[in-house]
Amino acid sequence: MSTVDLNIKIGGAAGQGMQTIGFMLGKIFVRGGYHAFAIQDNMSRIRGGHNFFQIRIKKEPVMAMTSGVHFLVALDRESIETHAGDLVSDGLVIYDGESLDFSSDEDRFLNVPLEKLAIERGGKKIYSNSVSLGFILGLLNFGRDIMNELFRETFAKNEEVAEENIKTARAGYEYARQNFANRWVRTMQPEKGARRMFINGNEAICLGAIASGCKFMSAYPMSPSTAIITYLSGKDEQTGMVTEQGEDEIAVINLALGASAAGVRSMVATSGGGFALMVETLSLLGVSEVPLVIVDCQRPGPATGLPTRTEQADLLFIIHAGHGEFPRAVLAPGDPEQAFRMTIHAFNLADRFQIPAFVLSDQYLCDSYFTCHPFDISNIPYETSLLSDDELARLKEYKRYRITDSGVSPRAYPLQSKHLVVTDSHEHDEAGHITEDAVIRKSMVEKRLRKTEGILARFSGPDIEGPDKATTTVCGWGSTLGVLKEAVSTLRDTGSDLRLAHFSELWPFPAAQTREVLQSSRRLVVVENNAAGQLAWLIRQYTGRRDIDEVLKYDGRPFTVDGLVGELRKVVIE
Repeated sequence: MSTVDLNIKIGGAAGQGMQTIGFMLGKIFVRGGYHAFAIQDNMSRIRGGHNFFQIRIKKEPVMAMTSGVHFLVALDRESIETHAGDLVSDGLVIYDGESLDFSSDEDRFLNVPLEKLAIERGGKKIYSNSVSLGFILGLLNFGRDIMNELFRETFAKNEEVAEENIKTARAGYEYARQNFANRWVRTMQPEKGARRMFINGNEAICLGAIASGCKFMSAYPMSPSTAIITYLSGKDEQTGMVTEQGEDEIAVINLALGASAAGVRSMVATSGGGFALMVETLSLLGVSEVPLVIVDCQRPGPATGLPTRTEQADLLFIIHAGHGEFPRAVLAPGDPEQAFRMTIHAFNLADRFQIPAFVLSDQYLCDSYFTCHPFDISNIPYETSLLSDDELARLKEYKRYRITDSGVSPRAYPLQSKHLVVTDSHEHDEAGHITEDAVIRKSMVEKRLRKTEGILARFSGPDIEGPDKATTTVCGWGSTLGVLKEAVSTLRDTGSDLRLAHFSELWPFPAAQTREVLQSSRRLVVVENNAAGQLAWLIRQYTGRRDIDEVLKYDGRPFTVDGLVGELRKVVIE
């Protein structure tokens, strides 16, 4: 059982239900004691086009995809033409020859009457997805108990639909056992394991926001961030959170600024193009010192770019956006556990230092599904600089922008007490009143920038995996975490002397910690999903390290383990 490493790809046009099959399979395998990781590859259209959902199943934890496919479920002919070449030597194509008007005598092609079985058992061809799901489980001789249980949970409000799905899935399962029982000898049996989640990055960010006490969230729909407001708006009654879809991204960030200025923990979610419209208000956040969490779900630009693909190209934009100089925090989680924790971290940094704090995700992390243990919510940290009513009442005089050694001034919200709270977009004195005094201006700039030291004090530096000293250190940030872990581990197993340094706290850049980590390695390789090597630029700029090799991918697709191993071998093996 420990050698299980199975890749299943479901390909078809948008609207054919690939995500439904893949997601259900993932949950079934996770409940059956396995680990699953899934990616989605979609064209930017509502219906049609070529898309696929790919899932990898192992007994051990898995956080990255490999290229070889064991089962290809082809819901259209284009999937066969595009992906049949991805099959491993004993891989199989599952297709409905009648509906696709396609046939093949090759042993690897399994012609399954998906639509016919769906109509016979369920009365509708829409159930062919369930037939496909059952067929795969039948090939693996996995059993149907977990599948049936999941259908009943999924369609708990419509027992008839649940039973029709169960019947059609059973038809697919039985068809596999009766006709192809010997075509796949590596069977998989469910085992009782620890309770685990099958969750994507967007959902983890949402859970982090809920755990942080966020009570206002605004967004304008923009892939791949849209699922965040969709998820949170569906939980409004349970959480008490207000979610608002604005007419555009400018309105969205101003709504959130207003909510935050009124004392409510607030968040916005967008992608790079949407954030571009928010930049003027970002500077307003900077001068008014209003906290806000901004989630940027990156996708390839410039402009509309590739709306449904992935890239890590917004890092330097996020760090430098906005006119004027003011502090901010930029965090980039690498998996759902980090997404949950980093979202909480972002809220605490924003509230504690009265700054904008960014959670930098991307389509790959947003839409990929990971197997995770339930998040520990027993001790969620909560930091704020917001004065309590009692603390505010004890003040004889309240100055919203009082000069302090830390740069953090006492914060209150309007009408919290008899004290006047003054805020606007101009430079101001300690009380918040407009000023053009040169001495006060200098003091206010320095006050705001002093927050940087406090933010850095809460950063832990890059996470290291591998020996304390290695000839080569491989660096990455954000969503490359899983593929980097497996690729570096694979190369170490074959004798390469290297380790991994992963950055999830990117700004203020932890220069001192980075220099300390990297000084023991002779060779440095930075892996990124962008064309300019943006993390590599930061390392050169803030550590003085110039001898950096770069492995860059910017075609809108994520790295695969085998692809990255091949690229790293070119660099690290002399």
